[in-house]
Amino acid sequence: MPPDGKPQPEDRAKPFADNGVSKDMEAAAVYPSMNRDVDRDGQLMLRVREGDTQSFTQLLERQRGPVIHFLFRMVQNQAIAEELAQEVFLRVYKSRETYEPTAKFTTWLYRIATHLALNVIRDGKHERGQDRLDSSGAVRSQTQQDEAGDSASARQQVADSGLSAEAAMVRNARLEEVREAISALPEKQRAAVMMHKYDNLGYAQIAGALGCSESALKSLLFRAYETLRARLSHLAQ
Repeated sequence: MPPDGKPQPEDRAKPFADNGVSKDMEAAAVYPSMNRDVDRDGQLMLRVREGDTQSFTQLLERQRGPVIHFLFRMVQNQAIAEELAQEVFLRVYKSRETYEPTAKFTTWLYRIATHLALNVIRDGKHERGQDRLDSSGAVRSQTQQDEAGDSASARQQVADSGLSAEAAMVRNARLEEVREAISALPEKQRAAVMMHKYDNLGYAQIAGALGCSESALKSLLFRAYETLRARLSHLAQ
């Protein structure tokens, strides 16, 4: 600093980019609420809240697949699962300005997804039977499309696993029984099992998504797994 005490341009703090600070550190400085306690998805959502549309694209890339899989297991209809997933992320985007990372982002995300899925199940809108045109122009029901997809998937599994066709058929039949048993559970039990078993969410996240306490969730899961054990006991023989 010169004798007159006036700071020169070179004395002033340089911007982050000039100092080689990483984007994450820069973001943390711009968005003080973005700290190490906020999960990666929560950090992205905070950037979305500030108007960063690219971060929303990243959120979609990270979470769209898992959300669609969860919704499909809930409603058993691929087309409806994809429509619901679109509605989930539309609601997320519309709520961006009021978002606060009070819990993990996925807790909030699955709360929205669960709410929409349960509404569809209660309304009976998830029933199969939607007719569509296939690539040849023939009309096929949703059930026929799903069965064709399952057959193709089964053939691919046989090729990938090296199992004999007979062994693969037995395995697929057992998996189908498990899916049907889970689908027959009461709505909240089904959602809890899906998030716990297939989406690997913790108790706190699932409880937050279902709007109940952790103790209530554990009781819900206990009843669900007891029911499944009874229905699938023959598979253990």
